Amino acid sequence: MIRLRLFGRCRIYHDPVSPVLRAPAQIGWDAWFRTIDLVTPQPLKGEELLRRTRGWWTEEPLEIAEVVKQYGRLVVGDKGELMVEFEGQKDADALAAKLKERFSDQVLLAP
Repeated sequence: MIRLRLFGRCRIYHDPVSPVLRAPAQIGWDAWFRTIDLVTPQPLKGEELLRRTRGWWTEEPLEIAEVVKQYGRLVVGDKGELMVEFEGQKDADALAAKLKERFSDQVLLAP
């Protein structure tokens, strides 16, 4: 199993950036007739984290996800980083080539 970080070009500064989940999303509850003091932490999954790059990256995250799904799986790494998980090096190389073909230098893979 191989994992590589997924980076996209920042829309403003044009340097490669990657989202990092610093803490789980916190879901709270409101009710019409009572107060609910329950907060449920929910970790984001890989594709959900990628979708959060909309507006930050120069490319649309849903288009990136469709390309990535052909070769690997979007996951969140141990430190909250957005990664692509591959079965082998062949898939990683194929995705890198496809990303370059489809998005030029706007979406990148790195260790």
